[in-house]
Formats: sequence, structure tokens, C-alpha cells
Amino acid sequence: MLEANRRAWDRMVEQRRPLCQPASDAELADPLAHVDPLGWLGGNIRNWRVLCLAAGGGRHSALYATAGAAVTVVDLSPAMLELDRAVAQERSLSIRAIRGTMDDLPMLRDGEFDLVIHPVSTCYVRRVAPVFAEVARVLRPGGLYVSQHKQPVSLQASIDPQPTGGYQLRHTYYREAPVPPPTESCSSAARLRESGATEFLHRWEQIIGGICRAGFVIEDLVEPVHAKEDAEHGSFADRARYIAPYVRIKARRRGSGPALWLP
Repeated sequence: MLEANRRAWDRMVEQRRPLCQPASDAELADPLAHVDPLGWLGGNIRNWRVLCLAAGGGRHSALYATAGAAVTVVDLSPAMLELDRAVAQERSLSIRAIRGTMDDLPMLRDGEFDLVIHPVSTCYVRRVAPVFAEVARVLRPGGLYVSQHKQPVSLQASIDPQPTGGYQLRHTYYREAPVPPPTESCSSAARLRESGATEFLHRWEQIIGGICRAGFVIEDLVEPVHAKEDAEHGSFADRARYIAPYVRIKARRRGSGPALWLP
């Protein structure tokens, strides 16, 4: 599974896919406006210690570092990490790039970070509880964990619409097996599922409950809006009218006790 996902992301870098593009000059001109549009970080992260978890590619690391943070980025894909190293050298940014998995971070110290930023990626591991436990371990008490996940129903549903509109539930909710790859080859499929990657559906109790059980208090939750009322039938924006593809969560690390996770 790990090797298949590593190969999938390395291929996407070779193909110069949108998720594998470093931050642009326009984004870097006002980095917090792009990484924190809701103001969850308080408007200033200068001198923060930030972990960009499973977030290689030269975008997240560059934006947080340009905003003044000391950034560590951990990713499974060597090709993605090379983009982070290249942008750090090109722009003289403080970025440490480490190859590793999101659920096992022995190279990082307890309480090392003020903020962990975790874009969509928990779908690539079978169990999320060990991920949340590791995040809790490397965050200082009171530190922030900002994560984004694929909505469970989005992984259950068809990518192509029904002839009369709407989308069909195709996959079971209570499952341990990976979600089958999509059969569709439209542009929406490329945005919703990563070709060649192994993905798992995680239930709300595993995502929300898992974050809480790991020692966090959830302070906010939003569903980024990708829907457009006049979207073309069957497009990504049309599907988002029926199914929000992602959820974004702000959580704060409680106290100083050990994080717990349930198998």
C-alpha cells in the first residue's frame, strides 16, 4: 500500500499535476491569506514551529515559511519532497524536508511543534487513530492541528451523475477494505481520486472521535464550498452541489498527558 501510494505521487510530480505545483509568486505575496482564509491562526505565525504533514510539493511549506515559520515537511514521496527542497533553496526559506509516513514519526520530538498542518491525505492509511496520536505527541500542549479530509460520502458515491441528476452511493460505509478505484475517466475523477493510489474510507466517528480521543478539543469545522449553481452537469462543481468533497477541522491539543488511540 505505501509503495503503491509513493509511486502514485511520484508519477503525479512527473505529470506536473495541479497538486504537485509549488506556491506561486502571487500566493507568496500574501501567504496567510491562502493558508488561513478563516483566521484560525490569529494573523501572525512568525517564529512558529510548523509541521506540514503529508504535505510535500513545495506549496504548503513555502507559504508557511514565507509567513515567518520554521517549517518541517514530512511526506512519503521523494519527488514531492524534492519540490520542497528546490523552493527552499530558490527562495532562501527555512524548510526541513523529511521522508516518512504520517502515522509513524520517530524522527520528531515530543512537543516539537506549535502547529501541525495536514492537508487531505488520511485517506491513504488504513487506520487514522495512530496518525492522530502521533500528531498529538509532536504538538506542544495548546498547539493547533489543522487538518482536511475527504468526506466519507464522497468516497462512497459515484463520480458520474445519474441521467436525471444526483449521484449514486456505490460503496459501503462500514468497511475495512480500500475503496475500489473509480471507473470514470472524466476531469472530475482526476480531482476527486488520485490515479493509482490506494484509498480508505474513514467514518465520522473515526475522524472526529479519533481526533478527540487523541487529546484534542475541536474548535471549528467547515466544509469548503466547491459547488456552483450553474456548473456543467457532471462536473466537479456540479457534484459538489450534492456532496461536499472535503471537511476542514481546527483542533487544539489539550493538557500534557499522553495521547491515546484505539485499534
